Amino acid sequence: MITHKQLSLADIFTDCQNKFDYDKYQFLELLENTINLDELLENTINLDEIVPASFVSHFHAATGRPRKHLLYPMLRALLLQLIFSVPTTSLLIVFLKYSQKLRDFCGFDVVPDASKFTRFKQDFLSDLQSMFDHLVDLTEPVCHCIDTQKASMLLFDTSSIEAWVTENNPKYANRIIKQLKAFKKAKGMDGSFEPYKAAYGSMPSHAAANPAIQQMCINGHFCYAYKFGIMTNGLGIVRDISFYNKDFLEAHPDIIAGKKSDSPDEDKSLADSKALIPTLKDFFRKHPLINPKTFLGDAAFDSIELYKCLLQEASFEQAYIPLNDRISLPKSDCPLNKDGVPCCPKDPSLPMKREGSKSHLRCGLPTMKFVCPKMKWEWNKLTKKSKRVCHCENPCTESP
Repeated sequence: MITHKQLSLADIFTDCQNKFDYDKYQFLELLENTINLDELLENTINLDEIVPASFVSHFHAATGRPRKHLLYPMLRALLLQLIFSVPTTSLLIVFLKYSQKLRDFCGFDVVPDASKFTRFKQDFLSDLQSMFDHLVDLTEPVCHCIDTQKASMLLFDTSSIEAWVTENNPKYANRIIKQLKAFKKAKGMDGSFEPYKAAYGSMPSHAAANPAIQQMCINGHFCYAYKFGIMTNGLGIVRDISFYNKDFLEAHPDIIAGKKSDSPDEDKSLADSKALIPTLKDFFRKHPLINPKTFLGDAAFDSIELYKCLLQEASFEQAYIPLNDRISLPKSDCPLNKDGVPCCPKDPSLPMKREGSKSHLRCGLPTMKFVCPKMKWEWNKLTKKSKRVCHCENPCTESP
């Protein structure tokens, strides 16, 4: 009797990995038999529609000698690398050399070497950026056809790409932390001295090899990385990626770069909130026909200044931002509960009563007014008016 074996994704991945490592010819043959490149080229990649005219003009500008490799073959090769998630250019060149179908798909008679791809990406970096910006405008109507409500959302967050620098070696941070722990023990310091925060404060703000590689705290560990902001719609489709490099800071001189404190969490929140509005302004300037209605962000954007910009200066009708637990009411003894409601100063278990949301600010944003939880409105028969009466045995203020 023939026993049946249940196939799994792990087995398929292991089989493909073994073919890639030990039998590249069989792997390429499997790739060609599985993917219909002619249909892929014909139905999904229309470069005449995607590539802006400025890119074509710049590429074919007079250079003193004719170009050996044309624009569309180079772009098809790079798109092919993205579609198949080929990690390196050298591996892409191997695929092109050993597969006739892949070369026909790209339009290469001779496969370019690695330096050609590097110079192409360096010389036409701004044109490649404009091509993807143009692709955002082309795909916006498609997103609305799929789901208008989700396509009208805009989500923003920051992330980073760790760089191969000396400061990212675990021994670099561990050596500093170990020295600070020994210093704390030798001096007999109490628990208020935190070696990890002290290490963060003593480490340089950027890598020695490149000032654009900034010090960050990601997922609980220190690293030096290229920071960028990413925007997606409610469908999860990327709308914009902005790197916070030297060019970005020069274009937005109002952003003051630098550390604020020894707390990596607070520094990250402050940096994220400063980068939001400039990134949004750049996005709307590049895409004037895109008008999202709902903004979604994390707790780093929980501030009155950002709400004003989002709801009044931008085109958003709604903004959903979680409360920031690290902030508190300035110059106030009222504690805040987990819902952001102020509580009685003498009994934090008693949340105050909300009383109206009439705007009292010059910016026009509605405000929430809270009163004592033991206050009641009582009707006066003589004056025919109601007034506040506090029934607290030990009031915290003389105000009614």
